[in-house]
Amino acid sequence: MKKIFLFSILVICVIISNAQNKTVSEVWQADTGNGTYKNPILYSDYSDPDVVKVGNDYYMTASSFNSAPGLPILHSTDMVNWELINHALPVIVPEDHFKVPQHGNGVWAPSIRYHNNEIYIYWGDPDFGIYMVKTKDPYGTWEAPVLVMEAKGAIDPCPLWDEDGKAYLVHAWAGSRAGVKSLLTVNKMNAEGTKVLDKGKHVFDGHDAHPTVEGAKFYKRNGYYYIFAPAGGVPTGWQLILRAKNIYGPYEEKIVLEQGSTKINGPHQGAWVDAPNGSSWFYHFQDVGAYGRIVHLQPVKWVNNWPLMGIDYDKNGIGEPVTEFKKPVVSKKVMTPAETDEFENDSIGLQWQWNANPEVVWSAKLPGKSHLRLFSIKKPVETTNLWMVPNLLLQKFPAPDFKATTKVKLYPEEAEYGKSSGLIVMGMDYATLTLVKMKEGFTIQQNVALEANKGKPEVTIEELAIKTDEVYFRVTVSGPDALCRFSYSLNGRKFKPIGKPFKAKEGKWVGAKVGLFSVSDPEVKRGGYADIEFFRITQ
Repeated sequence: MKKIFLFSILVICVIISNAQNKTVSEVWQADTGNGTYKNPILYSDYSDPDVVKVGNDYYMTASSFNSAPGLPILHSTDMVNWELINHALPVIVPEDHFKVPQHGNGVWAPSIRYHNNEIYIYWGDPDFGIYMVKTKDPYGTWEAPVLVMEAKGAIDPCPLWDEDGKAYLVHAWAGSRAGVKSLLTVNKMNAEGTKVLDKGKHVFDGHDAHPTVEGAKFYKRNGYYYIFAPAGGVPTGWQLILRAKNIYGPYEEKIVLEQGSTKINGPHQGAWVDAPNGSSWFYHFQDVGAYGRIVHLQPVKWVNNWPLMGIDYDKNGIGEPVTEFKKPVVSKKVMTPAETDEFENDSIGLQWQWNANPEVVWSAKLPGKSHLRLFSIKKPVETTNLWMVPNLLLQKFPAPDFKATTKVKLYPEEAEYGKSSGLIVMGMDYATLTLVKMKEGFTIQQNVALEANKGKPEVTIEELAIKTDEVYFRVTVSGPDALCRFSYSLNGRKFKPIGKPFKAKEGKWVGAKVGLFSVSDPEVKRGGYADIEFFRITQ
């Protein structure tokens, strides 16, 4: 009896410990704690979100473009609190093509579906075609990607398995590659969902009233085939619904969600799912510039087999986004995607992504070591800034207001100069706080590169000589303009401002990111590294 009691105590302690180790953001929580939630449910750039219900669990994925690993997998049981649990794509395919940064390319607008006890994700790469990955365990290793349809400009795919076992795929077109956009096309697939069987039929042309129709999601309800499709452009668009009794149409159309009198611009593109009580809900994004495309959740009512999303405040038959609403599922468990990383585990946190497919020699996270080692990888000879440097380790902005603090110790090894590491806010403009080894010793620099995507060089705003190889760096980000103020400390307690305020700017189809780097000038001796003791996101 005593052994059973001690075992029970041990189990309780483990449960408590696990609960304490679960990350909850200091800077953004959608769960208000009183049975309601506030939008956005994720104040992070999980753009083009899609969600699938599996039993009482929900899984979300989103566009990841050139960042690796790709296809983030988030999990929730109440549709409001989300945990980042995995990535479905360890490297972006084709692997060699994405060994260098391919800003804005890669994984566009995925769809996630559950079929035959497996979870499928389809996405379009505008340069190569439509891919699919699947798994029986979303926490585990996903199967290797399959090229379902080789095509230039085919994007935003979504499958539908009909009651008769036949499989279909709807997708859009990228005008930059295909030469035409605002078209939706339906293709037949094999039953396994691994291969498109025909050239497809166009089922909707948005040129007359709905420019930039894309992001299609396929559903079937009450005998109707539905295509949920955003239109009108990323920052200003609306949510369009198409329905038909035949999968190839003709499709009726209705706008069901718009900005209206709210401050939530461009509410569109996402996922319809049901709660366990049968109520319907819709996830969509809002483009907020440097913060990326953040995720909102709207209640849905079905009226005459049309979904009405949000609340029809002005009674024009079109819903508008809510800012706060009753939670779909009663739950007291608060969860948010990971942000802070103390680097105490054997691998880095899931929130981190590289600027290209990673090389194993870029970093080391050794068992028992409570720091991350970033090696001083030589910058490509032709680079004038860090835009095309692949070994940037980045994560999404987590909130409109936050601080990111890190501790960096630089080991230049045999090099007399040319090794540097530090904190970066990355976008088409970027800024860094950098610890640099010069011939004369160590310095701190605040550097800025405006129009980095166009090859404009870095400029040093301020430089300070220091007598140590170890320093604390901090950036304080404040909304709504994502203004970044940099500071440093030599003891981790008193921080001094440095340089000038910097206005963060979005990347190519993504929000700005914050993170770490460790690089070497091309002409200096190989070797060198930086040890990062922690990276903390705080209020």
